[in-house]
Amino acid sequence: MPAIVWGGLALTLVAGLCSGNSMLPMKFAHRWQWENTWLIFSLFSLVIIPWTLAIMLAGNLRGIYCSLLPGQLLLPFILGAAWGVAQVLFGLSIARLGQALGFAIIISLGSLGGTLVPLLFKNRAVFATSNGALILSGLAVMLAGIVLSARAGSRREQEAKKETGSGYALALALAVLCGLLAPMINYSFVFGQEIAARAVQLGISPIRAAYTVWPVSLAGGLLPNLAYCFYLLSKKKTWGLFLGPWMPDAGFAVLMAVLWMGALAIYGVASVCLGALGTSVGWGLTQILAIMSANIGGLLAGEWTAAPASARRTLYAGLALLTAATVLLAAGNR
Repeated sequence: MPAIVWGGLALTLVAGLCSGNSMLPMKFAHRWQWENTWLIFSLFSLVIIPWTLAIMLAGNLRGIYCSLLPGQLLLPFILGAAWGVAQVLFGLSIARLGQALGFAIIISLGSLGGTLVPLLFKNRAVFATSNGALILSGLAVMLAGIVLSARAGSRREQEAKKETGSGYALALALAVLCGLLAPMINYSFVFGQEIAARAVQLGISPIRAAYTVWPVSLAGGLLPNLAYCFYLLSKKKTWGLFLGPWMPDAGFAVLMAVLWMGALAIYGVASVCLGALGTSVGWGLTQILAIMSANIGGLLAGEWTAAPASARRTLYAGLALLTAATVLLAAGNR
């Protein structure tokens, strides 16, 4: 493989590490409630950081955006808004189903859809090749690894609630809907490539041009997140927490934003380096590495110390399958 492709694979590793650990700082926020932290996180991750990166690296955003047709901006914006709804549903699903089952459903559907849909619309011919067979095999192994990792997590969660009835069915439906909407952020990037292409025409390098898509995509995602935060802040009367000291909780929220948006920005560059299949294979690799990073981080932090030996063995098997899926997807991108 060319050196630039190896560079793209290395960048997906970094993106996965950042993504898998992006929510970790929230554990250290004590005074603020979830909605306070999430509001600051949303403002930095969806507005301040992407616009700053785009202005620094791409320059004349006004000239780029004004030279495009409204529809070329509207589609990535709408897809980004759909992803914003998924962000809200994610929190609701995890609260009702627990982390293990919720992650299994949402990440499985999100990874599968985020990898296959760009292939179907942009590179359908690859399915008839050996590369396509490797990618599909990698996806199958990835789903098996996610299921095993989720099963290990469910065994660890000894105090998990066992809901039944209509409430549980509704929670499952929310998780499925969230999983279907979760890869919309990748679709927004894929179908927003006309923005990047226009930037290239105006003299910006392809790697830097990738940053011009995110301000439009994430502006759509901002609206549902703001609406949900405002709803919770008003319902729980937690606006007043902003009147007290902001540190260190605000610092943790900003660190979350840096890690999360950093992962997305690095993935965008990696997708360019990986070539024609970058927005499919790169997405799948980033998701796999994020899951692996989160689980390995949990092991190092002692979260699995009290777990049954069978749960740890299941987790190790899941991580082994995810490693194999990484190799298969990387080989399919050659």
